Amino acid sequence: MSVAPAIPLVRPRNVSIFGTLVGAVLVVMTASLFLGSNPIAPATVLHALLDPLSDGDAIVWGSRVPRTLLGVLVGCCLGVAGAVMQGQTGNPLADPGLFGVSAGASLAVVLGVYVIGVNSPVLTLAMALLGAVVASVIVFGVAAMGRGLSSPVPLAIAGTAVTALLGAITSFLVLTDQETLEAYRIWVVGSLSGRTLDGVGPVLIFVAAGLICAAANVRSLNNLALGTEMARGLGESLLRARLVGLGAITLLTAGAVALAGPIAFVGLTAPHVARALVGGNHYRLLPASGLVGIVALLACDVLGRLIGGQAEVAVGVVLAALGGVMFVLIVRRTKLAAL
Repeated sequence: MSVAPAIPLVRPRNVSIFGTLVGAVLVVMTASLFLGSNPIAPATVLHALLDPLSDGDAIVWGSRVPRTLLGVLVGCCLGVAGAVMQGQTGNPLADPGLFGVSAGASLAVVLGVYVIGVNSPVLTLAMALLGAVVASVIVFGVAAMGRGLSSPVPLAIAGTAVTALLGAITSFLVLTDQETLEAYRIWVVGSLSGRTLDGVGPVLIFVAAGLICAAANVRSLNNLALGTEMARGLGESLLRARLVGLGAITLLTAGAVALAGPIAFVGLTAPHVARALVGGNHYRLLPASGLVGIVALLACDVLGRLIGGQAEVAVGVVLAALGGVMFVLIVRRTKLAAL
């Protein structure tokens, strides 16, 4: 009996697409370093990059380099988390924030200011990271008490319920304390501006663990795309597949939210763009989604700097405006595909 040849994962077209994506990442990184609300001559920026002790050190190394590196990290995390999320739930409109990660981080930041007066960026980052992880654990626990984790439906319902509850508590706290409201207002918009690399070390551990879980979940995601019954027939442990995938989503989204606040639409749209470029095989889809996420986040961040003048427009606001249009297009495309 002849065996059908395996479809190669590496094709000339795929190589050219990934080469283009890497090139696009380098372009937006360069734009992020050279463009900003403070006009600096390109030669001055280049001199500051090559000589950290030059006059451009304060802006280039103090602001643009950190926010560029954070943009790469956050964009990659959200892109990969979105691809895993959509693969796990089978829902093309799923977003990593569905599991209450962003809501948990928001509540933790608010509690930090309201209860103990946290005003340090490092402590705020730590509180956001802790809150994101705790919220996801609560969602997993609530779902496990029902039909279990083998199905994505209890997780989606539990995530929606926990997100609504945490959001209500957060709203109550910020409306009763002006100082808490001010801190929350600045953090919740989602921005790379004013962020530093202080305290990023522990977050990198979370991100690395999340990327490892995502890579370990690739085969399961491809099997789940065939349907749960087919996946079982292929010897897939649905419970293990869910746990590993949800671990990846939690760790990656928690890291991204802790670093830049709750940034929407990157995790939703990046996998769709990547899927259109490289197809649905998750061996290609996950890295492509990470690269697209980086390009989208940094491009919107640069756009916000240029259109906002000295005030700047936070990347979360730019993404909300552009992401809303993309969301409508995705919904329309999904409906048309279902006809």
